[in-house]
Amino acid sequence: MAWRDLLAQTEHAVGDRQRARWLCEVASGASGSEEFLTLLDDAATVRMVAHLDAMVARLRSGEPLQYVLGEWSFRKIELLVDRRALIPRPETELLVDVALPLLSCRGPARTAADLGTGSGAIGLSLAAELPLDGTTVWITDADRAALDLAAANISGIGRSAINVRAAHGSWFEALPNDVRFDVIVSNPPYVAVGSPDLAADVLEWEPSSALFAGPDGLDDIRHLVAGAPAHLADDGWLLLEIGADQGAEVEALLIADRYRDVEIRPDLAGHDRIAMGRRPSSGRRATT
Repeated sequence: MAWRDLLAQTEHAVGDRQRARWLCEVASGASGSEEFLTLLDDAATVRMVAHLDAMVARLRSGEPLQYVLGEWSFRKIELLVDRRALIPRPETELLVDVALPLLSCRGPARTAADLGTGSGAIGLSLAAELPLDGTTVWITDADRAALDLAAANISGIGRSAINVRAAHGSWFEALPNDVRFDVIVSNPPYVAVGSPDLAADVLEWEPSSALFAGPDGLDDIRHLVAGAPAHLADDGWLLLEIGADQGAEVEALLIADRYRDVEIRPDLAGHDRIAMGRRPSSGRRATT
């Protein structure tokens, strides 16, 4: 059967032409949309059809499209994605938007860390978009399986891969003690245990260890806020993705620990999404 006919059948099965096209592109082995268009009148092999059928069945069972495809775009890079890590989302791209100018103004060298990297989306985007010379980006995760996924994605950023260091460990434990970072960035777990607001498909398919952080969702954020000053360079920044209702609480945490230039930035929907603060002058926690 030609891919043109398979595309029509897949659209009927999944109810959406764009999703059908993505599924057919992956099953065909095409490198992208342009190449797939040149294959529309070619016959699919038995193996390709079997692959497509399997993906359609997974999608109809409720599995997220990104996991079914096994790959997803994040900013300027393509990532391998599966259930070892969260699905990269547009909101998280805002962390990169904020981090890039803070790092670009450093020179001639700049060093960043992406803690709890998951698929590697944030850290690898930073490495890919910052200058090749003078850039070092550490990507870390406490989950060995997630770090393996991120490591598999390193080669996908081309020459910039030489600037990436991957390390296993929980938060700051994975970082070298003799390195101070210009920016530490993280999309940590920030969902409260038992939250009724979490979508059912997220709860069923994505790793719970990357979602939940105690009764108020702030356990890991508290740890990051308290520990970051010891690893930040002078005037270095801590950037965190936070929940839509956590802005005031996270701002208070940063202020209590004497961070400077504290700010909560919204996402495109106007919800609190990015918390940022500059290293305290003293590098020590406030005493209360």
